[in-house]
Amino acid sequence: MALYPLVLEPIYKEKVWGGRALERLGRVLPGGADTRIGESWELADLDATSPSGGGGGGAHSRIRNGPLRERTLREVVRDFGRLVTGDVAPTPSGGFPLLLKYLDARENLSVQVHPSPAYVETHPDAHLKSEAWYVVEAEPDSVIYKGVRAGTTPAAFAAAVGNGSVVDLLIPVPARAGECHYLPSGTCHALGAGVVVAEVQTPSDTTFRVYDWGRTDRELHVGQALECMDFGPVDASAFEPGTRLEEAGQRGTQLVACEHFGIRRWDLSEGDGLPRTGDALEILMIVRGRGVIRWGGAGHELAVHAGDTVLLPAVLGAASIAAHADMELLEVDLPRA
Repeated sequence: MALYPLVLEPIYKEKVWGGRALERLGRVLPGGADTRIGESWELADLDATSPSGGGGGGAHSRIRNGPLRERTLREVVRDFGRLVTGDVAPTPSGGFPLLLKYLDARENLSVQVHPSPAYVETHPDAHLKSEAWYVVEAEPDSVIYKGVRAGTTPAAFAAAVGNGSVVDLLIPVPARAGECHYLPSGTCHALGAGVVVAEVQTPSDTTFRVYDWGRTDRELHVGQALECMDFGPVDASAFEPGTRLEEAGQRGTQLVACEHFGIRRWDLSEGDGLPRTGDALEILMIVRGRGVIRWGGAGHELAVHAGDTVLLPAVLGAASIAAHADMELLEVDLPRA
């Protein structure tokens, strides 16, 4: 069977801080108006999740379209191998080496830290989680907290957690739609209220909460976080190049380039087209607009629209994206083995 662009079915997660903003991406969300959907897992291939993150158990994306409909991504990769992944190496357990999400922060997310490389070396049940947040929507005066103030010591941070003043030690960064923030493992961070982001990350949901904005029904992990945390401001500028790109007359931006993944943003006007080489696996997150993906000669095309996340198999060959309305899309790729 010839492979084709694979649209992935989202996996929704209720969160106390979530809302219904993903409906503006054209989503039909589960539950009623009071059901708080905080996360939409767009691409997931995890055999296990953290009880405090993904809720425990596995999380495996399913294909939404075509002959492979209802098959999991893991099954498709198992059956087609490098025709899907190309030179991209799987995780040690055989899973897909990325986790992609949308996050809707109607309220502040917890202040949290993900395991550092040093912590992972001595705690085999923990996993690195470096991530990038692309801001899709941001209310006026909303912020992202990214790192802690210079001069903050572990003792001062722990004391601030205890007396509830820890937010004063965090560095707030204005959240602006269209900007991207890279957060290496070990960075103390939080997503502020009123922000919707697309998240690209390594395939882990190990999270250590240090402060939850007065919410008392969720576990904190202050000791583990202090073992992992990089104290001081985070300098991620080496991973956020902001390089301008041009392909076939279309202009884009290299938002993130790190050892784990790359993210490029493209803005296409109605009628524009963007060719893809088709020689490597890529994932597209359609943030805004609609259009079609064409591949493999006449008659092969797939309609896509805001909210779709599409995996382009490595074997697809030359393809193109044509905008039927102004489009904003993220193109995600992985390093080759």
